[in-house]
Amino acid sequence: MLRIGFIGVGNMGGALATAAAKQENTKILVTDYDNKKAEEVAQKIGAENTTTELLCKTARYIFLGVKPQVLPSVLKEIAPIIKNRTDEVTLISMAAGVKIEKIIAEIGFFVPVIRIMPNLPVTVGGGMVLYTAAGNTETEKIVSAMQYSGVWEQIDEELIDAASAVSGCGPAFVFMYIKALALGGEKCGLPYDTALKLAAQTVMGSAKMLMETGRAPDELKDAVCSPGGSTIEGVKSLYSNNLDETVIKAVEKSFKRTIELGK
Repeated sequence: MLRIGFIGVGNMGGALATAAAKQENTKILVTDYDNKKAEEVAQKIGAENTTTELLCKTARYIFLGVKPQVLPSVLKEIAPIIKNRTDEVTLISMAAGVKIEKIIAEIGFFVPVIRIMPNLPVTVGGGMVLYTAAGNTETEKIVSAMQYSGVWEQIDEELIDAASAVSGCGPAFVFMYIKALALGGEKCGLPYDTALKLAAQTVMGSAKMLMETGRAPDELKDAVCSPGGSTIEGVKSLYSNNLDETVIKAVEKSFKRTIELGK
């Protein structure tokens, strides 16, 4: 039975643990500085709430679901435990901005490391998980074990921070857009709950169409518009209010902050 451990089961760690628990023949171990949180997650997904020491002694894959600022202290704590192991172990870090070489330097000896950047939709199995492993051969096994979290996309490490500004931070921007779309519907007379449902399904369907047809966003946008019609008036308003520039700046700001966190 494959044993997967999660150190830190906040929003992202807990979501990934939930996805991993759906895999057959898998034992999930969890621990967190907030033991109440760890116990809640353990009971919800049928995992074992244990100590960091026991988790690091027995888990084949260890997810580090902690913030970049906390990661060095966690690595210092688990280093002697992992060093004494005689079997294989792989660390999987989701700390924003922290490179694999820095993780290995902090732990003090070589250990296989996979760096990932998931997004919140892994909670419902619709996530986008970026991963880089610098030649690590364990990636296929862990991607298979985490199949219920969503789509995993391998990317060069030098690009993962930029990519995470899109897929990792992007859901927040999308949720804001959905809310604004719903509020627009409400202003036009719709009940908010109805407008929100319409907006969410519209965004989901539009994304599905983009991915399945392979057509460019501008081409699909033009396909919705007709000269002198309703849609083109709204599109003109978005252009005049600099929608593109606003979103681009949001991604750039998130990217810069990710770089800062990794220093």
